[in-house]
Amino acid sequence: MLRRLHDTGYRFVTPTPATHTRVVKRAGRERARSLEDVLGWSLPFDPAVLPTGIMDALEVAEAIDHGPDALLKARVRVSSVHDILFVHSAFPTLQADAVFLGPDSYRFADYIAAKSRRLPGSRILDYGAGAGVGGITAASKIADATLTLADINPKALVLASVNAEVAGVRHVAVQASSPSQVDGPFDLIVTHPPFMMDSDKRAYRDGGDLYGARLSLDWVLAGVKKLAPGGQLILHTGISIVGGRDLFREQVMARLDGPEWTIDYHELDPDIFSEDLDQPAYLEVDRIAAVGMCITHAEAGTLESEGSPRS
Repeated sequence: MLRRLHDTGYRFVTPTPATHTRVVKRAGRERARSLEDVLGWSLPFDPAVLPTGIMDALEVAEAIDHGPDALLKARVRVSSVHDILFVHSAFPTLQADAVFLGPDSYRFADYIAAKSRRLPGSRILDYGAGAGVGGITAASKIADATLTLADINPKALVLASVNAEVAGVRHVAVQASSPSQVDGPFDLIVTHPPFMMDSDKRAYRDGGDLYGARLSLDWVLAGVKKLAPGGQLILHTGISIVGGRDLFREQVMARLDGPEWTIDYHELDPDIFSEDLDQPAYLEVDRIAAVGMCITHAEAGTLESEGSPRS
């Protein structure tokens, strides 16, 4: 299906859930009228809307639900990131094992691309891979890359493997609940942990305590132990700013204070998911910031950095 979509020139940029909800509530959006409506906006559709090859592929994959009025609904969405197509869960992503892709994924891919001139060797780990956006983006920019896709969610590993296969990326998939469970070492680790405080505890969304930053901290501390000398860990996550403080950054800087680590840390967007600040868990939170962090493991006792070792 992805190959057929690629041949049609299909493109779709997935918005935030809030934007998606607003758009599909508009008059005239009750049912799909285009390929993008079916596989992007997740609208109910009549089979005649889809090209035969796409419809056949969805049926073979058992990726269709039957709805009222003889209409169908795709169980998956397909989005384009850096001209690569990714299959992921349909909207709304309410299931505990949903495979999420959204605006954060684009920011993550852009951050990796911005670091591409300095990316190290070919052994790549995408931990908490989800749909595989981070790892596939990185692997597409490194010659002879071998990608390990690791996630606790079996459904994510299936979809990420499909995405990597179609993108022509050599890969293996590993089910794991921590980077420590994945055999290393790696030249590059990319990770985009869940970072929200989610009352439903959905795996793709809930970041744990520390105002949603627990998984981000745990994955970083476990991940750096898997880096080869000269290797890098690239993280994209969201951080709750509480009383003007970034508690995640404080924890990372305190835990990785040795000369073997060079840390480049930046806010990429100072204010995301503002609608969630209405939730009880966020009553102490000033804002949620998207952050990017690149940690370099010094090679042979030397310190390699982009500017200051602590930024």
